[in-house]
Amino acid sequence: MIYLLQIKNIKYVLIKSVFEYTLKYLFRGGKKLKKKLVSIILCMVMVFSILSLGACSGNKADTKEPDATEAVADKDAAPASGDTQETPSDSSAEKTHLTFMGWGNDAEVATFQAMIDQFETAYPNVEVEYIVVPATDYMVKLQAMISSGTQPDVFYCNPDYIMQLAMTGNLYDMTDYVASNDLFKEDNVWASALDFYRFDGTNVNVGNIYALPKDVSAFAIVYNKDLFASAGITAPTKEQPWDWNQYLEAAQKLTSGEGDNKIFGTAPYSLESAIWSNGADWLDSTYTKMTIDTPEFIEALQWCADLRTKYKVAPSVSEEGSLGSYDRFMQGKLGMMGVGSWATADLWSKCDFDWDLMAWPVSPNTGKNAVWYGGSGLAVAATSKNVDAACNLAAFLAFNEETQRTSYKAGQSVPTLKDMAYGEYLEMDAKPANKEAFLDILGGYGRRATQTFTFSTEWFSDFNSGVNSVFEGETTAQEFCTSVKDDLQSLLDASIEQKEALK
Repeated sequence: MIYLLQIKNIKYVLIKSVFEYTLKYLFRGGKKLKKKLVSIILCMVMVFSILSLGACSGNKADTKEPDATEAVADKDAAPASGDTQETPSDSSAEKTHLTFMGWGNDAEVATFQAMIDQFETAYPNVEVEYIVVPATDYMVKLQAMISSGTQPDVFYCNPDYIMQLAMTGNLYDMTDYVASNDLFKEDNVWASALDFYRFDGTNVNVGNIYALPKDVSAFAIVYNKDLFASAGITAPTKEQPWDWNQYLEAAQKLTSGEGDNKIFGTAPYSLESAIWSNGADWLDSTYTKMTIDTPEFIEALQWCADLRTKYKVAPSVSEEGSLGSYDRFMQGKLGMMGVGSWATADLWSKCDFDWDLMAWPVSPNTGKNAVWYGGSGLAVAATSKNVDAACNLAAFLAFNEETQRTSYKAGQSVPTLKDMAYGEYLEMDAKPANKEAFLDILGGYGRRATQTFTFSTEWFSDFNSGVNSVFEGETTAQEFCTSVKDDLQSLLDASIEQKEALK
């Protein structure tokens, strides 16, 4: 999925100026000055990254989400083994108070409130204050709370910020807690979900655990089965996936009509899927060098652009602006679209046609497919006065069977527990029929987004703010990648320097 950042607000320019001024004096000063400026750097970095809050590429804040659905709490949920809290014998005993902050639409809020109710039933000596903040304001709000000493006990933490928050001492290291918690069985949790929140002091994806998975999101292709049938198209299978050429051929058959009644064969194609499956990436394996000018990268980017500019099977930038592909698909005017597992409830309620999932096509050059997976974490504040209770809440939401059942039955997620995912989730009598398409990504060809491996994601935001020129046919992929590479490398170098300054 492509995340587009358009710098239109004067506030951004002012913030950037302050940030550059701060860095200038940071690198001239000594360690004492660096320590004083740590919080300023973190705040500026977070503000720069706020428009790409998800993620990681899999960020839900960038995708329209379902309307409210009712989620019902199961009051029979059992407490976690290894609980360090004591259940009060007197109902009048003072309760431990926890604050829990996240973002979400009505459906997610309702689901998490039900899950919190289950926790409070299992832990009657604990009460949870649930704070909901709009996704677009979330990181600014969190940083303000950190600065003022009012950080929530438990809070959503996007993988993009694990490195920053861990290096500045704002995250409680949950490694020992996880090792001794009976709810957690490492071989039964998606490694892709847990590794998001590992950091060894230098690299992410390895080392200690600084958050637990709030959810894990897979990004498969949803297709309109009725349109497929009308066009005489047989969907690909896991054993016989399409390649790019077959995908284009199907999109051309599905495209018809004009104006407001036009049906497009496909939504804009996932750039990550195309680039990775073609054997390319934005950065090298050390995440220190830009590699966007390789032939494989340029070919993949141009192919994605050609779907819009040359073949006209995907909405143009302006057409996407007037009616997004998400709504277009729900209206039956789109044949194929990348969709996250979090959108299941919306597909249930809004699609009056038959639909299902399929895998991403393979590159005709490599025979391989790839796409991103995403998610957000449940972090515990290092400053929490009730660390044990806060860890219990995070673990209960992440790993308890009843809370996971509440979430997937509400269409909000794929279970973080693999036995549940491959068992009752697959057997659930609800669409999609091919739920395995999500699981194949989480357990197989899915990848963590490249930008989550770097301290700052400003370089990625700048790439996306300019790549529209390729999608609008104003420049070629070759010209664009060649022209922006050095500027992006400078931003990446600055990100590396920021990280080194905090060591």
